[in-house]
Amino acid sequence: MHAFDVLGDPVRRRILELLASGEQSSGELTAIIRAEFGISQPGVSQHLKVLRDNGFTTVRAEGARRLYAVDPAPLREVDGWLDQFRGFWNQHLDALATELARGKRARRLAEPKDKP
Repeated sequence: MHAFDVLGDPVRRRILELLASGEQSSGELTAIIRAEFGISQPGVSQHLKVLRDNGFTTVRAEGARRLYAVDPAPLREVDGWLDQFRGFWNQHLDALATELARGKRARRLAEPKDKP
């Protein structure tokens, strides 16, 4: 499965967002995803399997618990692919920063000076 096929699903993206803050158990992830998306525990398990099978997450056993964490390697590949498009928005962000700075300067110059 291609990385964008994996990331194209909102449930899998949400799982990765949750894991971005650190390792979590499958039970913790399932509870959140079930509440937010209304899908069954087996449905959540299937999404975790897709993420694991495609290298986006790692899993380790701790007793009866399964702890999931983000594996950054596939995300680096996605970032590398996106790099070719950054020029489209970086230029616009630079222009926005310039306009914001001009606006701040104009407001500062328009403020009345305090008389001593």
